[in-house]
Amino acid sequence: MKHKIRITAVAALVAASALALPTAAQADTIYPPSNACSVVPTVITPGATVTFNCSNGTFTPGEFVSVTVEGNTRANVGFVKLAPVTSNGSTTASGTGSISVPIAFPSDASGNYNITAVSETSAGGAATVSVAATSGGAGGGDSLPATGLDSSSLLGLWVGGGALVLAGGAVALTAAVRRNRKEHAGV
Repeated sequence: MKHKIRITAVAALVAASALALPTAAQADTIYPPSNACSVVPTVITPGATVTFNCSNGTFTPGEFVSVTVEGNTRANVGFVKLAPVTSNGSTTASGTGSISVPIAFPSDASGNYNITAVSETSAGGAATVSVAATSGGAGGGDSLPATGLDSSSLLGLWVGGGALVLAGGAVALTAAVRRNRKEHAGV
């Protein structure tokens, strides 16, 4: 009887802790307000500067805000020139909890860049800027740039691969013949 009560108590304790642990982990989730931040303009050419804005109340007034730019090449956040792919900078939220940060893109910028702003007390917000390709391309004029491989350069790979397949087949055939001879020699 005591053993059944002890097992039931342990099972109830395990079940209660399994249900309580995920609840505690979800309590601290901070979600960004929708459309809290924007970028002007949203489409730029390489070398252009955009202004990243987060509206009033997005952050606590006077709070330190971290701004991150993720994209294909480096970007300058404010006056700081930062490393390729991900660039980080910081600013301080205004008295109304908003920010406005100029972001300069390099002359070799291309593709889409995600800009985010976060702080200790706010998830902030995000915006995307697209860097439009400059006219002319690699081929010049209105033609498309040349991409891909010339199929004749793959000939060596195909011949080499075929030789390896034939050599593997010959080794397998030789091993099978030897095994067969060994089995029939003992009969």
